[in-house]
Order: sequence, then C-alpha cells, then structure tokens
Amino acid sequence: MSSRYPAAWLDELRSRSDIVQIVSGYVALNKKGRKYWGLCPFHGEKTPSFSVDGEHQLYYCFGCKAGGNVFHFFMEMEHCTFNEAVEQLAERAHMTLPELEKDEDYERRRTQRERLLNANKEAARFYHETLFTPAGAASLAYLRKRGLSDGIIRKFGLGASPDDWCTLSDRLMEKGFTLDELVLAGLTVRKKAENGKERYFDMFRSRAMFPIIDAYGNVLAFGGRTLEKREPKYLNTADTPVFNKRKGVFAANLLRQQRHLDRVILVEGYMDVVSLTQFGVEGVCATLGTALTAEQARLLKRYAPQVYLGYDGDSAGQHAILRGLEILEQENVPARVLDFPDGLDPDEFIRRDGAEGFRKLPAISPAAYRLRRLKDGFDLSAQDSRLAYARSASEIVSAVDPLERDVLLGQLSVETGFSRETLLEQMNLSAQKASSRPKDQPARPRTPRAPVSAQPQGDDLRAQELLLSLFASGQIPKDMIEEKDFDDDELKSLYRELAAGASPASLPDLAPDETSRSRYTRLLLTPTAGSTDEMIAMANDCLIRIRKTSLEKRYEELSQEISSASGEQLSALLQEAREISDKLKKLK
Repeated sequence: MSSRYPAAWLDELRSRSDIVQIVSGYVALNKKGRKYWGLCPFHGEKTPSFSVDGEHQLYYCFGCKAGGNVFHFFMEMEHCTFNEAVEQLAERAHMTLPELEKDEDYERRRTQRERLLNANKEAARFYHETLFTPAGAASLAYLRKRGLSDGIIRKFGLGASPDDWCTLSDRLMEKGFTLDELVLAGLTVRKKAENGKERYFDMFRSRAMFPIIDAYGNVLAFGGRTLEKREPKYLNTADTPVFNKRKGVFAANLLRQQRHLDRVILVEGYMDVVSLTQFGVEGVCATLGTALTAEQARLLKRYAPQVYLGYDGDSAGQHAILRGLEILEQENVPARVLDFPDGLDPDEFIRRDGAEGFRKLPAISPAAYRLRRLKDGFDLSAQDSRLAYARSASEIVSAVDPLERDVLLGQLSVETGFSRETLLEQMNLSAQKASSRPKDQPARPRTPRAPVSAQPQGDDLRAQELLLSLFASGQIPKDMIEEKDFDDDELKSLYRELAAGASPASLPDLAPDETSRSRYTRLLLTPTAGSTDEMIAMANDCLIRIRKTSLEKRYEELSQEISSASGEQLSALLQEAREISDKLKKLK
C-alpha cells in the first residue's frame, strides 16, 4: 500500500497506537494465552474467531480471513482511506504529520480548526436546548407535526434558532469565542451600517435546525428550515475552513455506526433522512444542498457496495437522478433507483405507507429508469416519434447485460410495436448476440500463475509458512534460516523484509491486495509454541523437511542431466550428486 509518509514515522505511529486499545473501542476482547479474542466486527458470528496479537500489533479473523495492522482495522471500522486513518490516529497519538513539521502556520491552522469545531459544537448544544424552551416552541411544533418523536429529535440533535438578532452570537462570545471566529464558522454575519459602524447578527434565526455532523462526531455546519413562508426554505452554512458541502453527506455519523450495509440510500432532504431513520430504515443520508458530487460518490462507496437513489418524485428530483446515475457510474458505484409512486418524496411516502411499504418499493436499474425518462419525451401514438424513441432506446438497451437486455427488449417491443429481431438489428447485435460480451462486462483477465514446479505445495508449503511465522517471532537465531529456504514468492519477500529489520506490523502495508494482506497477517501472528527452545525445535523440523525436499528435487534433475552428459561435465555432475546424497543421509 503506497503512502506519502516515511516508513520510520509510520513505525512510530504504529507503536504509539496500541492495537489492543484501539480494537477494544469497538470489540469486547478477552485475553486467552498470548492473544485477545472477540466477536468479529466484520461478519456476524456467535463464537469468537477474531484475534488480536498485541505482541506483533496485528489482528486476524479465522472466520472471514480479515486481517492487518492498526491502520487497516481503523480503515475498515471508520470507512476511510489509508491516509485518513493515519491522520486520525496521528491526531489521537498527538503526533504531527511529517509534511507539517516544518510548516510554521500549521499550529495556527490546527488551533483555528479546533476552535471553529468547538464553536459549532456549542452552537448545536444551544440550538438543541432552545428547541425545548418557549423560544423554540414553533420549531418543536413543526417537527412534531412532521411526526418526529423526541427520541429521533435527540438522535439527530435537532434544534431551534430563536427569533432574535444575535442571541447565539452573544452567547458564544461570552464563552470566549471571537466575532472573527464566529463569522469564519458561518454562525454570524457581519456588516457595516450606513453610519459606518459595524454590526453583526446570527446567520440562522427562527428556523428548525439540522446539525451536519461528520463521521467522527464533529459538528461541521448547519441547515436551517424556515418556519415562515419566506425564501430560502432551507438555509445552509456556506463553505468554511472546516466544512465543504461537496465532500460530505448529512448523517455521515450514523452511516459510520451501521455495519454490514448492503446499500446506502441517498435522498435529497434532511427530513427524508430523519423520517426514514425513525421508521427503522438503515443506511440513509442526504447531499448537502448540492447535486451529487464525485467526492460524495467515493465517500458512499466506503459504506456499502451499492447506492439507491431515493430522490423526490417531482421533475427536479427526477432530473437529479439522471445526473446522479452518471456520477455514480463514473466512480464505478453500482446504483439503483427507488420508484416512489404518486410524485411523493421519501418522507411523505413512508409516513403514508410505513416501513413495510418502503421495503416493497421497486429498485429499478439505471437502464430501466433512463428508458422511463426517455419515453416521457415522445408521443408514441405518432410513427415518427415512435421511430425516434426506438432508436434512442436501443442505445440504452445495448449497453446492459444479456439478461436485463432481454427483459427491456420485450418491454420496448410492446411500447413501439417493433419486433425483437428488428430492435436487435437496430442495435447491431443480430450477428453477435450469441457470442459477444456486453461492453460493460469486459473479460476478466486471467490471474497469472507460476509454473507448478516454481511454487511449493502441500506439506512443503505449510513448513515454509510455519518457518516464516517462527522467524517473525524474533525468538530463533537469524543465521538459522536463509532466503533460499523459501521458494514461495510471497514468503521469500516477507523473509527479506523481516531479515532487513522490518516489524511484522509494517508488512501488511506492503500487500498488493486484500487476499495477500490476509495471508501476510495470518503468517505473521505470534506462533502458539511456548518457549524459545520449542520454537527453535519447530524451526529445525521445518528446515529439515524444506531442505530435504529441495535436495531431492535437485537430485532428480541431476539424474536426468547425467544421462546425456559426458567428459568433464559428467564428472562435475556426478560429484554434485554424491554430495547431495551425503547431505540427504545426514538429514535422514
């Protein structure tokens, strides 16, 4: 795994981020022998198969084979990238990032960020407390009219901004925040009056408040819904040093807490998220007053393998779905579209039909949805219009897999009156239907395999794996093992790294994929043997087997070479064969 951070700095961060302590924040662990055990957070299980090796700072699940070091665990649990995990763990360990160590302005920016986040946190607390006072009565009545319970109001930290000019600003300045900081956080507006004097007032007044919280629990910004008939209906915090509306989603903090989601449901409005959550729907979030962005699509991909678009049933919502599908496809995120009837939005629908009705909603494919929207623009009673629709629809249908294409062709044939064969011909698929592969399903490249003779098999492979595990323990003499004792490519690579002084915890970072990372972790776990003498004895047994196999293999090769050799070459081969025979006798 590539990283912009120096290896020595990462080693220090790992040593200061104790994996047992980090994992214990998510999983209840019990110590048994040298390791800690608990229920795996990555798959459902009733008997603990998830182990944490405090000695080597690694984790491994013997059930689902998930494994790695503290960075990988944090990435999986927090749904973040490697660099984001490093940054978060460095902040916990109070370590300055290497590229910032010589940045004279870094401390100022970090202090500023902390103060702005604290100001937002205090503002969220103020808004929430205000909701249950006379000053928030109108907002509370609005939320309850929308069917929200006190429990869901508290879950989302909803609040109310009073109908006063500067109550929040004055409260926060009394707590030590400056006016400049409040303006920078987007909580306060500052203007010059006609007389030249400066005046200020709260950004949000007389609105129901929705705090925007990131995955780590930081209050970044706010959305405010007006209680009167005035525009804008929703007022959102503009971009600030701690908030970028293109990069986050509403309810990211709840997404982070929900495990094993099979899809994320993306909706348009804050109330849609709150209502669906109250009815027990998991994995719901909303964009932040903007159309879906590539950054948001990549963020959602961390939480679930696919995204369901659940936008409003009006024309604006339907247009936004088309654009959202394009963004998701560009980021290789599988998508579906929830089909809300009667032009309803998600909030209206679930309050009318309940959770059971929501579960039964059809989730249609992007192609089926595009055909539906395309059809709206044509008069199929007119022949020219029907021809144009069939041509445009054929382009959409030709891009999908054969099974869906068959379904859509039947639908298109009924709508246009053209036969399936004619439509296939229009798509230039008649001649290649039986053998061609659709464009969106390229051939899977074959994984190159080493020749059978180049890789160890069965007991020999297990002996090499155990030998590496014993070497990684640090309890057997380094000169006892040589690189040539390994003929498995990955084992040879791991041996070289360990022999050069790399820590076991650092090696999963070098794995090219998850399969290799799982194997690296399993091999690097502390062996179950007790004393050092037992480990040395086990290593010696492994070496005897490995070297015996290697010598026997070379002896067979010599036998074949001797049969066709002569002269000096024959003498040399015979001498080597005698030496190997003597070595085999000693090993036996």
